Amino acid sequence: MAAAAKSIISLAVFFLLISFSLFISTGDPTSRRFSFSLPLPSPSSLRCPATSAATRPPPLKVYMYDLPRRFNLGMLDHRGDSDPEASQAAEGAAELPPWPQNSGIKKQHSVEYWMMASLMGGGKSEDAEAVRVFDGEEAEAFFVPFFSSLSFNTHGHNMTDPDTEIDRQLQIDLLDFLRTSKYWQRSAGRDHVIPMHHPNAFRFLRDQVNSSILVVADFGRYPRYLSSLSKDIVAPYVHVVDSILDDDPPDPYDSRPTLLFFRGRTVRKDEGKVRLKLAKILKGYDDVHFENSFATGEGIRASSEGMRSSKFCLHPAGDTPSSCRLFDAIVSHCVPVLVSDRIELPFEDEIDYSQFSLFFSVKEALRPDYMVNQLRQFPKERWTRMWRRLKSITHKYEFQHPTKRDDAVNMIWRQVRHKLPAANLAVHRSRRLKIPDWWSRR
Repeated sequence: MAAAAKSIISLAVFFLLISFSLFISTGDPTSRRFSFSLPLPSPSSLRCPATSAATRPPPLKVYMYDLPRRFNLGMLDHRGDSDPEASQAAEGAAELPPWPQNSGIKKQHSVEYWMMASLMGGGKSEDAEAVRVFDGEEAEAFFVPFFSSLSFNTHGHNMTDPDTEIDRQLQIDLLDFLRTSKYWQRSAGRDHVIPMHHPNAFRFLRDQVNSSILVVADFGRYPRYLSSLSKDIVAPYVHVVDSILDDDPPDPYDSRPTLLFFRGRTVRKDEGKVRLKLAKILKGYDDVHFENSFATGEGIRASSEGMRSSKFCLHPAGDTPSSCRLFDAIVSHCVPVLVSDRIELPFEDEIDYSQFSLFFSVKEALRPDYMVNQLRQFPKERWTRMWRRLKSITHKYEFQHPTKRDDAVNMIWRQVRHKLPAANLAVHRSRRLKIPDWWSRR
């Protein structure tokens, strides 16, 4: 018995010593583990995989209402030989009318056209963020293809023109159409996407669609109850200058002799009054070009040449906090200088504008010599980094048909996807709440 017990104790001590030697096989405390333990993953294996077609979510399913042509494409047809009551359903890829080349500054608010084109036949792309479905029961969002900006610009642009009644009637007829839709009734329009990019678009009845996801340029003419950053989408203007494609000089900084460039109208309303003040502040500098002009064809060409030869492009507020000038500067690879205290920018959840833009408050910009001195002292190396960053993100501000990966239209549809959870939350709560606004009464 005693011998057997001694043998058992000896074996136990032996296995204990073996285990202990395995545990402290080195003097490094970080390596004190059994030799047969699972290896730790390498740092490279812990990195997030690069986004690829396989990891991207499937395209957003969008139901586009089949509206008569007079609400959209009919405004582009100046021949007058098409039926305004015909719907766009029959429009094939070959029949999609191109955006008119001679449209001038109307082009800057043509977001509605490019969104509609992306859902029509011939616009399919492997990189599309949205795809059209013809059964509303399958849809995740609903697109209302009313060219509200073009309607404002086409039917009585001056507001006092009698033709403004055409714009008003289109808005009335559209609402009558939507209110008969079971999909609109089901959500009160919350999951519906309505472009109204021009500040005066849909101006007669916009308060009737304030629950929808609105695609706007900024919030300058929208009261808080109607539009907000949490619900709506800020979309870029469609740039009116041509994109610069060949921009690889040996020294990009020195290849642009003008320090600061501005060309545009100086008499504006609201926050845009700062332009006239800036014209006086910036007068007399040899390296600053500040010119009052109108957006004619020749004026647009001159602006393009000026931006391409300038290091910085000034972007003061217009009649509203934003203007097309910012996006013209981006596609010209001219570092934007923004002077606007209330501007909101497109896609800011994905894009850090401070990486390629400078910001001055109105108060700072109006201090004599302050802004020009800041720009003159701006380090060349930092400017070059901003210029390179501009080149890398320009494609995100391109509108085209068919769409390409991460271009402006796809970026907008991605924003729609981001807004839908809040819209669906509101829809679901509304179906069970007895006192809809109880939260605001707390």
